[in-house]
Amino acid sequence: MFTFVICLDFCDLTLDPNTVHYYLILSERNRAVTHSGRKQQYSDHPERFDTYQVLSKESVCGRCYWEVEWSGDVYISVSYKDISRKGQSNECVFGRNNQSWSLWCSSSSSLFFYHNNIKTDLGVPSSSRIGVYVDHSAGTLSFYSVSDTMKLLHRIHTTFTQPLYAGFCLRWNFISNSETTVRLCDPTK
Repeated sequence: MFTFVICLDFCDLTLDPNTVHYYLILSERNRAVTHSGRKQQYSDHPERFDTYQVLSKESVCGRCYWEVEWSGDVYISVSYKDISRKGQSNECVFGRNNQSWSLWCSSSSSLFFYHNNIKTDLGVPSSSRIGVYVDHSAGTLSFYSVSDTMKLLHRIHTTFTQPLYAGFCLRWNFISNSETTVRLCDPTK
């Protein structure tokens, strides 16, 4: 029953080219992002991040669910649009400030949740497909492991004061020299 409700609240999101960092490449009609390790020739834009991040073009309002597949090292986040963009301080990094909430996913560690620079070890292994559910008016944010079944990984209750946007922060894996990729998925497939 719950999976059916979530699918009714599915949000079809795309990534905003004006926010994408110079080392990230958008593809699949702006539904996938990859950390390339090479600087791209994007034009300057006041909304572009100085950190390896990107926001969705569409806001997440009401009740909204989306799924992502990822590889490498990635933060799956929600953020207010007015998060700082310029510089490398915590004010600019998803999960390190009071403007954003973030799930750290890595194939080499368990999952961690970050908000306001507080790190919470969830003590569960990473899943390559993550579902995110926001109920803006109820103030809930939930992360799920998605496979044949859905398993709740973490839920927070808060008061959201602004519209939210999906966000991703991608890290380059220097040890394996491999790309990090995030892809927005259709949960019905």
